[in-house]
Amino acid sequence: MGYLCALIGVLCLVSMVNGVSGIGANWGTQASHPLDADIVVRMLSDNGIQKVKLFDSDYHTLRALGKTQIEVMVGIPNDMLYTLATSRKAAEQWVSDNVTEHLKNNHVNIRYVAVGNEPYLATYNGSFLRTTFPALQNIQNALIKAGHSNTVRVTVPSNADVYSSASGKPSDGDFRADIHDYMIQIVKFLSDNGAPFTVNIYPFISLYTDSNFPVEYAFFDGNASPVNDGGTNYYNMFDANYDTLIWALQKNGFGNMPIKIGEIGWPTDGDVNANVVYAQRFMQGFMTRIASGKGTPMRPSPIDAYLFSLIDEDQKSIQPGYFERHWGIFTFDGLPKYRLNLGTINTGSLVQAKGVQYEERQWCVLKPSVKIDDSRIAASVSYACSQGDCTSLGTGRSCQDLDARGNISFAYNSYYQINDQIDEACDFKGLATVTKSNPSRGGCRFVVMIVPTDSGSNRMLQLPLMLPGLFSAVVLFLTML
Repeated sequence: MGYLCALIGVLCLVSMVNGVSGIGANWGTQASHPLDADIVVRMLSDNGIQKVKLFDSDYHTLRALGKTQIEVMVGIPNDMLYTLATSRKAAEQWVSDNVTEHLKNNHVNIRYVAVGNEPYLATYNGSFLRTTFPALQNIQNALIKAGHSNTVRVTVPSNADVYSSASGKPSDGDFRADIHDYMIQIVKFLSDNGAPFTVNIYPFISLYTDSNFPVEYAFFDGNASPVNDGGTNYYNMFDANYDTLIWALQKNGFGNMPIKIGEIGWPTDGDVNANVVYAQRFMQGFMTRIASGKGTPMRPSPIDAYLFSLIDEDQKSIQPGYFERHWGIFTFDGLPKYRLNLGTINTGSLVQAKGVQYEERQWCVLKPSVKIDDSRIAASVSYACSQGDCTSLGTGRSCQDLDARGNISFAYNSYYQINDQIDEACDFKGLATVTKSNPSRGGCRFVVMIVPTDSGSNRMLQLPLMLPGLFSAVVLFLTML
């Protein structure tokens, strides 16, 4: 009996360290009107999502999670890496404030600390090469000093571009030459401390960046022409990419290292391939794979993953693409975008957020009396889009069927809603007016914003910040009419 109790104790400890089973989700908050944390936590629970990955350590968010047993990966933003790398005291203070406080007083089920987010991404041009590892070391030492290292693990979420294969075959995979030594340094440290390698894999990005990428290879239906690697056939990009990482780890002596998929998803707007049909197909294909317990040829064990993402974020940078604001399986206000069986407590239909309060049902549109060739319109649309969100406008996007008046009204309404429907936000030098008639059409939704919460960002009218990539295109479109 004593042996059995001891064995049960060991199994419990392993369960605590490795985390609970089930699908996870990324919860980002780069939104003008983020949902209240308590509403999001209830939505997570209602949908049976048992793990959540955060990009920061917001107190209100973590305290809300403390009311559940949802497993938490708390994040450290890249802009904090230098401070944590150069000061052990800063790392100890961060752990005290963001781990110990919530474990002890708010009963948050914190199991991982993500040190940075894709810090070795090629487009960062080496900005975090010399700070990521020292920050990782200092956070780990701080966890040890605070007595948390047996239950809280560190990790460094990495983009899949940290490894590659010149031939395209997984067996030729290795870490990128320019960061190879840096990666091995981190991988060894994670391995020595019983921590997982976390990787973000995006078949959509491959399709977005390469016009020759075979569309079927992005999905899990088995309809693509396979890539043959020494007798092993790969029918989808995810399996091939994942196994490229396995080969990279194996070649460098870490073939048994545990892996987490930190982000995987498909956006629903902002690009011709970012749509609800493709998103539902990809996400359900992935969830069916998760439910089957089937891994990849090189790692047949079940896959541990966090979906990207839970909710749309209308203030994310559009530098990578206009789709960046549309990754959520839920809209900004917690409405499901499509049917998705998570294999949890739902039966194919996601459960929407409860208790969401909206502003008054009214919209800002172009006055019917104003002609679309009015010389003031182009500048007003550029201004509205620079402060609002016009990423649904344009060819191949959800609002592509709007006419010129519709495009103008969409821009005006976005600005009006983000500014909480204040009167001054629906003027545009007399060009706009408020209407009670919903101008939404088909899949193009003219939003009514949710009532801001105390945890929301501070919104106020500002001078325009010109973002020429998108908004010059909008202006050009209008001036060509």
